[in-house]
Amino acid sequence: MATFNVTEIIDGDTFNVSPQWKWNGEIGNRIRPAGYDAPEINAYGGQAAKNKLARLLHGRQVELVTAHKIDRGRLVCEVFLNNKNLADYFPECQ
Repeated sequence: MATFNVTEIIDGDTFNVSPQWKWNGEIGNRIRPAGYDAPEINAYGGQAAKNKLARLLHGRQVELVTAHKIDRGRLVCEVFLNNKNLADYFPECQ
């Protein structure tokens, strides 16, 4: 796909990007990285996962590749930071 700027961290596995993505006739700005599943924000470890994702991504550029589906308005896709799959940064959530 392309390179996007991370504008907001929602939780440990959801964030917003700019500009909006376009896939299969839909558009949006919310991303759900494939390959890992962080705890919900109010569950044990959820805030720590959000903080980790924020340290890694907020204000940075990511590459979105291999889109799989749209789930609750989020594009589920492979996300790369510095040529490394984002899931590799979260081995505790795989």
